[in-house]
Amino acid sequence: MTEYSLIHNGTLINGTGDEPLLNAAILIKDNEIVEVGEENLITLPDEEIKRVDAGGMFILPGFIDTHMHLMANGFKDKDTLYDPLSLYFYKGAENCRKTIEAGVTTVRDAGLADLGVKMAVEQGLILGPRILICVMPLSITGGHFDFWRASGFDIKISYPGLPEHICDGVEEVRKRVREIIRCKADFIKVMVTGGVMSANDGPEHTQFTVEELKVMVEEGKNHGGIKVMAHGHGAEGIKNALKAGAHSIEHGSYLDDEAIQMMIDKGTYLVPTFVVMHHNKKLAEAGALPEWGIEQAIEIVDIHKKNIKKAYEAGVRIAMGTDCGVVSHGINLEELGFLCDMGMSAEEAIVAGTKTAAECIGYDDKIGTIEEGKLADVIICKKDPIAHIRALGNPDNIILVMKDGKIVKDLRN
Repeated sequence: MTEYSLIHNGTLINGTGDEPLLNAAILIKDNEIVEVGEENLITLPDEEIKRVDAGGMFILPGFIDTHMHLMANGFKDKDTLYDPLSLYFYKGAENCRKTIEAGVTTVRDAGLADLGVKMAVEQGLILGPRILICVMPLSITGGHFDFWRASGFDIKISYPGLPEHICDGVEEVRKRVREIIRCKADFIKVMVTGGVMSANDGPEHTQFTVEELKVMVEEGKNHGGIKVMAHGHGAEGIKNALKAGAHSIEHGSYLDDEAIQMMIDKGTYLVPTFVVMHHNKKLAEAGALPEWGIEQAIEIVDIHKKNIKKAYEAGVRIAMGTDCGVVSHGINLEELGFLCDMGMSAEEAIVAGTKTAAECIGYDDKIGTIEEGKLADVIICKKDPIAHIRALGNPDNIILVMKDGKIVKDLRN
């Protein structure tokens, strides 16, 4: 049976960068937006309609986090050594709930969520955002996602849903990519440099050769056009990924002018993840990070902001991503405020988290804006996000979340 909903009595910010629309309404048929406009101009069907009163507040598209880790809670060594595996999944379910209640209705998980997590959300077993998975990021031996420690212990989470991810040399890389795709990956994730929180390397260390990276891109193309997202801090590793044809660069801390121009020429997306940079710095200053990560977590913040600003001013396409999971869940939309600190207007930051993010993950025909024909992913915010962009970063200000035409959070009463 067809169900109609009408979200009305609010100011619409539709995610395209258009001016806000006062007295707006959105007519939804089942899970699809069928009409958007001023409330008095909407053509209502002669059928029962569920009315959702926005109470004069602000209506926006559901946001998209293009880089996070739903199954991670800070990558603490002791967790995998001492906690039972089942606890890992219960924590993941809670992380999913926090994410969608923060106003994020779709995520590109950047590692550790397997097909079962995605299915659990799709089947309604747990509450969470729409999930695209890479399953496991690919790493060289001793690289950013190699969890071996000098003690001889490997603290990687291990169970049948997670394939092996360490690979060295062209043919081993090819096999690992195929194994990741066999596990139903929507994206291929690769670590082309070290990381801020790596035990065995540093953020400027280059990992994988161009030839190895080209194999990843080639195998993705051979399997229906699966894209490669590349974790990259150091400029040389980023340029290797760009030469190979990576679809997006994650973090981008040490981007140089050559890499920025390459990104513009190739139309590559940049996902800055300011949230993780700032929160890691706070943790480092409080002495709450491992000793080997403290200095670089503090030093990298200003370098990262300067180079992301340079890329933004040059015209690189920027999509919102946070790396939540490395830091706390549910704070995803704090990223918008940091994008504004870097130089974006509030309108541009919202577009980065909606329209551009949808384009980055290849779902722009389905989500990212409130337009006819799109899926009904909608949120309502108390405060005007154009005047108070940081209001979106507080989940208490997100009073309603609708995903795929169904209300999953409602604090209006």
